[in-house]
Amino acid sequence: MATRQLQTPIAARWTSLWRGAGDALEARLEAERERIGLWLPVALGAGIATWFALPAKAHWIGLLLLLAGGLCGGLLIGWQKSRLGRLVVVGCGVMAAGVLLIWARAVWVAAPVLAGPVVTEFSAIVERAEPLPAKGQVRILALPQNRTDLPPRVRLTLRSEQAANLTDGEIIGVRARLMPPPTASLPGGYDFAQRAWFDRIGAVGTVLGDVSRVPAKGAVTLPLRARLNAHIHDQIDGSPGGIAAALVTGDRGAISEADEEAMRRSGLAHLLSISGLHVTAVVGFAMFLTLRLFALSRRLALAGYVLPLAAAAGALAGGGYTWLAGAEVPTLRSFIAALLILVAFLMGREALTLRLVAAGALIVLIWRPESLAGPSFQLSFAAVTAIIALHESRPMRSFLMRRDEPWPVRFGRAVAGLLLTGLVVEIALAPIALFHFHKAGLYGALANVIAIPLTTFVIMPAEALALLFDSVGLGAPFWWITEQALLALIGLAHGVADAPGAVAMMPSFPRWGFALAIFGGLWLLLWKTRWRRAGAVPLAIGMAALLVQPRPDLLVTSDGRHIAAALPDGSYALLRDRAGDYVRDSMAEAAGVDAPLTALTDLDHVECNRDFCRWSQGEGSARRIILASRGRDRIEGAEMAASCAAADVVISDRWLPHECVGRWMTIDRDSLATSGGLALYLSKKPEAVATLRAGDGHPWRLPQQLSGNDEAIPTGGPAR
Repeated sequence: MATRQLQTPIAARWTSLWRGAGDALEARLEAERERIGLWLPVALGAGIATWFALPAKAHWIGLLLLLAGGLCGGLLIGWQKSRLGRLVVVGCGVMAAGVLLIWARAVWVAAPVLAGPVVTEFSAIVERAEPLPAKGQVRILALPQNRTDLPPRVRLTLRSEQAANLTDGEIIGVRARLMPPPTASLPGGYDFAQRAWFDRIGAVGTVLGDVSRVPAKGAVTLPLRARLNAHIHDQIDGSPGGIAAALVTGDRGAISEADEEAMRRSGLAHLLSISGLHVTAVVGFAMFLTLRLFALSRRLALAGYVLPLAAAAGALAGGGYTWLAGAEVPTLRSFIAALLILVAFLMGREALTLRLVAAGALIVLIWRPESLAGPSFQLSFAAVTAIIALHESRPMRSFLMRRDEPWPVRFGRAVAGLLLTGLVVEIALAPIALFHFHKAGLYGALANVIAIPLTTFVIMPAEALALLFDSVGLGAPFWWITEQALLALIGLAHGVADAPGAVAMMPSFPRWGFALAIFGGLWLLLWKTRWRRAGAVPLAIGMAALLVQPRPDLLVTSDGRHIAAALPDGSYALLRDRAGDYVRDSMAEAAGVDAPLTALTDLDHVECNRDFCRWSQGEGSARRIILASRGRDRIEGAEMAASCAAADVVISDRWLPHECVGRWMTIDRDSLATSGGLALYLSKKPEAVATLRAGDGHPWRLPQQLSGNDEAIPTGGPAR
């Protein structure tokens, strides 16, 4: 008697499900075929970011092997007939290229780094001088001469009176205190050592005493950029003059710290950095002017040369502006984007598209892959992507479509569109700002509705006309207009910054949460069909990871001198109340608070003598006893043993004797050299988060080291 199967075999059922899912995915990709190319720079950036995130060479090689396996898997899915297969192959290949690109770049820029602090004398060539009038300082990049024990490039800070009229290319002799480029002092802080590595800066320091200068053979001519800065400051004093100079040459040194902080808190700091807004304004103004002029020639107009000539004039104006501003990476990035827009104009294609943004990002990442890790790249491309994606959407196009309506309604619609655009940009930039700066302005969209038109249509044109008419001595009226508009901009910044709840402060953003938020945001912005909404899930998870992130109970800087302790009311107190503004700002950012830090020694529950402070941290079963040193006198280990044993955490900025051991953790100079700054979470299961990761093999952590005093030293140790 014949038998038959009563149920479908499990293997066949799974095969059917996989085939159905594959067909559905192929259909989705077919519907989004015009958008797939936008993910090329994302894949390249993912490879670069993963190289930064993974600590050691073994991990990088393992990642490359994993991507090679993914590439082979894509080939098995199918190259000819399957869009999914091609997507996997290209995605894995481009991501692997990103890993190799940043790895090769890090090796290519390798330069020796100073091993430790040293005071030494040397002669050097000034590569670049950057005046900082608001601080009374001048910062220079110098190339030491005839000193093989010093890095080939160092960054020095001088007082303004030490460096009067110091020019690029000048030979100087200095006595300076040098130190290695510092790492982040606290978890989640700014790692200058990483940036210095790619800038080939091997030491930073301060000049002591007078500067010896080689007498000039003739009259010294300052560079055009320096002369233009001086001319602008002669016309407008103080911070308004500093902002005016920043808009022309990119020099922000004359802006006071209070005004610059107000610009940051109000969401207007992007106006101080020459980027897309400024380059676009210059190129657009040049094109508009030349279009009007060349259109007066019937011959040029009929021959069709007006638009190409105007585009060429815009490109030349943008290139000159970029060169004048110092050709920094953000300015060059914006100039590249402007050139791509001009090419699209000449080809008769739609200029402002996400394809253009993707092409610009791809060029910048290939040229400077390390720029991905900085906030400048992330903020600028996130803002442009959000703006274009919003204005490409059907609802926004319908809302802004031209209508036959009264001008007040049309004006109100334009203002509403600008406000909505600003709001979307602020939302897009919030995760990036919170990750890098631990703060985000909440009223930036409202402030930018006024600030962007004021800068684009009043300040920059008036300043350009002032500089132009200064050639015939008639620029004074335009300088007055520029100064009044700049004062209004600064007043707006302070008004918004001082408003209640103007800034949201958060503690450190977990890296995995930030990655999820970025991926979700890109998914929402780059796709066009309904499945873009799925990006809201990783975006929400990433932001939730930030919102539930606890604030640290204790913060310890990398030198162990400064300790911030959380108080029951949510504020923080410092062990050394004479700490400078930099330390206070770093502590406040790492803690995620926007309030002044009080003195720990003034609190009732803190017991202090000349050598130590002792207090309890936390509540209930999570209460911990903290013992922190603050004196410089030597204390015998036997005298400290009992006090250390009674404390859960012992913290010192010097070496502790072996008899001093805390119940949970002992932190001293030796341990901090390995861990860097610390954030301590003293819950029932206490946790310590370190700035430096064990086994970190990035080149700036294990560089070739120089002594700075003609003494040979080992080169295999980690950079401090």
